[in-house]
Amino acid sequence: MFPADHVFKVRRLYKLILRVHRGMPAELRVLGDNYARDEFKRHKNCNPAEARIFLNEWTDYAISLAQQMKPLQQAKKKAVGKYLDPKMLDFMTEDQLIQLYELHQATLTDPKKPD
Repeated sequence: MFPADHVFKVRRLYKLILRVHRGMPAELRVLGDNYARDEFKRHKNCNPAEARIFLNEWTDYAISLAQQMKPLQQAKKKAVGKYLDPKMLDFMTEDQLIQLYELHQATLTDPKKPD
């Protein structure tokens, strides 16, 4: 079981991510909110080592996205996100690769067109 301060940190990070998502286009916001919610639920009972990695990665994500959401940055780039280093694929599990592929497919789906 994790100490109370850990639970507080996780909740605070989750709320921060959802706040940062508010600056994204509507389609990306929904996708990002759903993905974050699923990931936080999925890692609710992970071990302390995995929890540390999980929190570090999501903190880096929140910082990176917050920097991109600044109005001045958006005016310059007009883009959100960054490309994944292909070398990272070598370190992913099969489940992570499947999840990444499904996320990729979700970004390609046009919400205005019926399936």
